[in-house]
Amino acid sequence: MTIYFDNAATTRPCPEAVEAVARALTEDYGNPSSGHAPGRRAAQALRDARESVAAAVGCAPEELIFTSGGTEADNMAIRGAAYLQRHRLRHIVTSAAEHDAVRKTCQFLESQGCPVTFLKPDSTGAIRAQQVLDALREDTGLVTLMLVNNETGAVTDIAAISAAVKRANPNVLVHTDCVQALLKVPFTPKKLGADLLTVSSHKIHGPKGAGALFVRKGLRLPGIVTGGGQEGGVRPGTEPIPAILGFAAAAEAGRRTAREDTERMAQIKSHLTETLSARLPGIRFLGQSDAPHILSLSLPGYKSEVLMNLLDARGICVSKSSACRRGARSHVLEAMGESPETIDGAIRVSLSKYSTSEEAEIFVQELKTASETLRRKIR
Repeated sequence: MTIYFDNAATTRPCPEAVEAVARALTEDYGNPSSGHAPGRRAAQALRDARESVAAAVGCAPEELIFTSGGTEADNMAIRGAAYLQRHRLRHIVTSAAEHDAVRKTCQFLESQGCPVTFLKPDSTGAIRAQQVLDALREDTGLVTLMLVNNETGAVTDIAAISAAVKRANPNVLVHTDCVQALLKVPFTPKKLGADLLTVSSHKIHGPKGAGALFVRKGLRLPGIVTGGGQEGGVRPGTEPIPAILGFAAAAEAGRRTAREDTERMAQIKSHLTETLSARLPGIRFLGQSDAPHILSLSLPGYKSEVLMNLLDARGICVSKSSACRRGARSHVLEAMGESPETIDGAIRVSLSKYSTSEEAEIFVQELKTASETLRRKIR
């Protein structure tokens, strides 16, 4: 039996997504740019998919650009915004706790002459509106902050930040990475006040290889690559129809049960917190995880890699930080000011709509056993 508690890294594709991918590979395999019947069917399927994902995001279909995933969408948003603002508003405000798709893109732009301010999250793991306001300059052109942190589950109030930023300077563009928020923390681009917004398929039980970028109507991003006119010319190239249709199927299925799914995940997470606190003295929970599916915990004095290996041997899958930072110490926890001992003992548990209370109970017991085994060896 495998207990999969690493859903912030990727999720198991739902049956609806698997069926949609298979159908696209065997039936709707035409190129949507072709004029013949198979091409027209593929083009219609693509239009339907755009409507389904847009409904999940809360935007108009024409405001959505399909990408290969969250990383590409983040790059398109940040690099595109930097290009649009290149003449006067070159300064970027972001945080030191962003996903590397944002953080490293901002670091690259900084190396190219764009000044960047990296804000530090508070002890909860979130960024506050006043921090952003204090960081604004006359030449600020972009604020990019994630809604839900992928390591701690901390939720940043993007709506309050955007409202404050726009009052200070309506010309500043606001981008938010909502990869961990989609179908878990309710939002729409309008309510967040976002000009640009990123989501991904494989975090919501869709296939890997598909994501989307919301671009506010009236904002014209330049294409990062050149080619045909697909995706409004912003992301040219033949669309990966199987991945996109799988994304749309997962989004549609997820929308139907989102409320029940998030309530169940929140209940399991609450039970985990209470039970772990009672059974593992010395455990620490890191940050204020308001998202229903992510729990960051630490057993200071232990090594997370060793704990993970012991759990893995028992069929339990967790991670020590972002899957994109395998082998590296968490820059998120460092930015939050956690001690090296706490960071080195940190584990991320992330749930999905398929997670169960029974699995949570087994995880607690196995983590307790693993810690006791290591304690005996240390002695």
